[in-house]
Amino acid sequence: MTGFIVLFFVLGALFGLATASSQHLFSEGAVRRGEDAAPFSRGSRVLWVLICSCLWPIFLLTGAPTLWRLARARAGRARGR
Repeated sequence: MTGFIVLFFVLGALFGLATASSQHLFSEGAVRRGEDAAPFSRGSRVLWVLICSCLWPIFLLTGAPTLWRLARARAGRARGR
């Protein structure tokens, strides 16, 4: 039983590391940070990994529609709409 819990947290931490640069997809939606925004600090990345280690299933469910909408918009622009 403990193995499943550890696996859950490890998968969440890996998800957090993989998505640290695209946090905007899971929090504000498709809005990106401005060019003049300060870069992510090490502390903010650590906090993101800690949050993701617990909430990664929710982030997957909320981030998937955003990624789908962005992909549709990109495909529409590529077709010339």
